Amino acid sequence: MNTALLAGPLLRRVQARQVALWLATDGPARVRIMLHDDHGAERPSRTTVRTLRAGTGLALHLVTVAPDADLPADTWTAYRVWLAPADDTATADGPWADATDAALCYPGHDTPGFVFAPRVRALLHGSCRKPHHGGDGDGLVRADGHLAHLLASPEAADADPWPSALVLTGDQLYCDDVAAPMLRAIHALGQRLGLPDEDLACAESTDLPDALALRAHPATYCERMRLLPKTVGSRRLADLVFGGVRKPVFTSDNAHNHLITLAEVLAMVMLVWSPLPWAGLDTAPPATLPERHRARWAREQAALDEFVRGLPAVRRVLAHLPTAMVFDDHDVSDDWNLSHEWEQAAYGHPFSRRVIGNALIGYLLGQGWGNAPEAFDDALLDRVQAVLDAPGAPGHDDLIDELLHHRHWHYRWDTTPPLIVLDSRTQRWRSEVSPRQPSGLLDWEGLTDLQQTLRGLPAVLLVASAPVFGVKLIEAVQRLFTFFGRPLMVDAENWMAHPGAASAVLNVFRHPQTPRTFVILSGDVHYSFVYDVELRPRARLGQADPTQPGPHIWQVCSSGLRNRFPRRLLAVLDHGNRWLYSPRSPLNRFTRRRLMRVTPRKPEGTPHGRRLLDGCGIGLLVLDDEGRPTQLRQLMADGRDVAFVPREGEAHDA
Repeated sequence: MNTALLAGPLLRRVQARQVALWLATDGPARVRIMLHDDHGAERPSRTTVRTLRAGTGLALHLVTVAPDADLPADTWTAYRVWLAPADDTATADGPWADATDAALCYPGHDTPGFVFAPRVRALLHGSCRKPHHGGDGDGLVRADGHLAHLLASPEAADADPWPSALVLTGDQLYCDDVAAPMLRAIHALGQRLGLPDEDLACAESTDLPDALALRAHPATYCERMRLLPKTVGSRRLADLVFGGVRKPVFTSDNAHNHLITLAEVLAMVMLVWSPLPWAGLDTAPPATLPERHRARWAREQAALDEFVRGLPAVRRVLAHLPTAMVFDDHDVSDDWNLSHEWEQAAYGHPFSRRVIGNALIGYLLGQGWGNAPEAFDDALLDRVQAVLDAPGAPGHDDLIDELLHHRHWHYRWDTTPPLIVLDSRTQRWRSEVSPRQPSGLLDWEGLTDLQQTLRGLPAVLLVASAPVFGVKLIEAVQRLFTFFGRPLMVDAENWMAHPGAASAVLNVFRHPQTPRTFVILSGDVHYSFVYDVELRPRARLGQADPTQPGPHIWQVCSSGLRNRFPRRLLAVLDHGNRWLYSPRSPLNRFTRRRLMRVTPRKPEGTPHGRRLLDGCGIGLLVLDDEGRPTQLRQLMADGRDVAFVPREGEAHDA
């Protein structure tokens, strides 16, 4: 039987002598990638493939292509994907089948391709892509339009360099906030692919022995909070792990369809990256769905229909740009590792630990694997395969324990400037004051490693899912809720929330051996902004000449690809932030940025006084030869281009 692509190819890390691609097929297959120059001649190379199988109808492949000679920089390299049956002794003459379909190609090209651009002159970045956020478009669809424009117009390519990478800074999946019709599609796809039913003895419930019982349970759609154990401790567990619905001020998350099994997570990965698995899926509500949920189901279905219409463009852009990814909380669960109390509750029960662990396995397979393939050795992948073969067996929880303690989710791409991606989720600095207090986003060991990594670099692109320098009024509101013991009410996560971590990360910027140019790429918050940040001369620790200027820091936040902050509330907070933290405000003395000069940039075309940009889109960064931004734009999903322009007159002590 012929095997076909189910998702991908996704272009991942590209180096002079190594190209990594990720793809999924609808069954076991042999995979080969052939590289070609811009005239169609083959570039000799060797293909290495690591395959992981799930059920009878899903195989995940990480393909590494090693060219015999260095890839030429800033030059188009085309490629084709070839598949052969897994049980066949495929040769160069056959029975390999070309799986490169026309939908992957831009006009004027008969194959997908990429540009190896080790010096970063341009880069696309974004975060927060929720499938059932309807009506505002998809930033990745806009990214596809940007590439099509560059390829179609030589003049455009001269003005805008080809992006070196696409950086996705978190919440590529929403495992905790799932539309009911999406969950219906997930179940239909899982059964089509023959994904095995997971043993759920960890749920400690006679009503929920396995995934088959989960799908048949009357609470499986829209009421999954009812499926948690009914002990006193688990009520607290429900508040913490599934507590997204309890935060109406800053988010409208829906936790009632939280993914539970590994099969559900794997199916979700397929459905967010590719249009192919959607063909023929039934997303109609079951006849047993209570009437009270049907209106919402219909609204979410309309939003999902819009999402699916954009997937061909999303698949195409992901096949053409080296894509770096990192998790944020929704890739696993809302407020993941927010505090020590959250950890104690969530990891202290085997069922919630399994839920979180399954999402983390899904992140490894669908995102993390291609970031730095060497971080996941064959022995670990063999253990993953054993779990895919028998989900719920004893080795499943052992693998989850291993991944929860894995210390190599962060990574570096050796571009110029280097792209350094932080793991600010699993290396938390726990509060020494109270387990309820938010943890620091990076612990002492992680910050020390970061300091060593940065040592001696002239410039760096630093990816931090949450902004290091955020909106102070919003941070103040977060601190107020934390003071009253309710950090979970407002997503009280920011780099300044933990005193030790805040001091340590600011010392990284102050150190004389760290770069003079920092561009920090962030997401998470569902609005976009740019701050120019400069250290005052006396704040540069150990500076031989204290009159010399410190580093220049650009905090660039692009959020969300397909999600947005409540419009009216954002306007109030934006204006309030400017009034309360004006240059002469005494409140500035109480912030950790009092030794810095912070200049918010204005998004062009927005109303007077606005510094925060509302709306879905994707960020575009253009750099000079020193790694300093010359253009900072948000490509809006509605077709607008919004530039963030410097306004030196509004610099203020922050």
